[in-house]
Amino acid sequence: MTPPASDADIPAYWRGLGLPGLIDTHVHFLPVRMQEKVWDYFDHGSANYGTDWPVVYRLPESARVSLLESFGVLAFPSLPYPHKPGMAGWLNAEAATFADRVPSVLKSATFYPEPSALSYVTAALDDGVRIFKVHVQVGAFDPRDELLMPVWGLLASSGVPVVVHCGSGPLAGAHTGPGPFGDVLAAHPSLTAIIAHAGMPEYAAFLTLAMAYERVYLDTTMVATDFTNALMPLPSDVAARYADIGDKILFGSDFPSIPHSYAHQISAVHGLDLGDDWMRAVLHDNAARLFGLPVE
Repeated sequence: MTPPASDADIPAYWRGLGLPGLIDTHVHFLPVRMQEKVWDYFDHGSANYGTDWPVVYRLPESARVSLLESFGVLAFPSLPYPHKPGMAGWLNAEAATFADRVPSVLKSATFYPEPSALSYVTAALDDGVRIFKVHVQVGAFDPRDELLMPVWGLLASSGVPVVVHCGSGPLAGAHTGPGPFGDVLAAHPSLTAIIAHAGMPEYAAFLTLAMAYERVYLDTTMVATDFTNALMPLPSDVAARYADIGDKILFGSDFPSIPHSYAHQISAVHGLDLGDDWMRAVLHDNAARLFGLPVE
């Protein structure tokens, strides 16, 4: 297969692999004002990251949904995340409304270490939420916080996945890296966790966690792209070991706030050169099984 050179080439690529489409496990659709603030932060990429971060898909919500459909994305989450107490309940309500009007959305929710967390996470599960998101660096919290331990336990028993941004890239935080979230997994070994960005830049350590825990996955978000390889390159020996856990790697893009095309993310994963069967699993089948979607 030849990887897609442009977004227009994406459908031909997944059809050539014999897939019905793509499943992207790392997409953000945030409330309008919050989305604008996120984009404003990326507009100051040089100050925040030491490099420019041009947002390629700065478009209205409906246009972004249509674009994903044109790429052939069959299912995707909205992945809200709070940066302070008191936000999660509101974000969860907004995410539920979005999922109700966009059928391809995996209903998403989030949480933060606060006394009400267990209550609203329970309510979200009762409401049919299929995936959660937390961002350790942005939220500036310790995932081992005692207020979160019953939440992790509830999620472990429910089997509902949680996307956890706990690697130290693109910026390190006081509680990022494999140690803090590794302690969470040791306390809740049946937790279904998706490590965002494959744990960059601690790729090897998070790969070890994925191999050690049955229900820990890695997502490909921004992994091996030109942008990320210039800052936090994926070591070739780690990339080679991804062949051994091909059933535990999920395609993620970070759409829409990415500094490259959607096609480039697919091409970057293709460039790991791990074979068509591996690509079929990563682009569709692994996530389909995880979320109970059809696998052809």
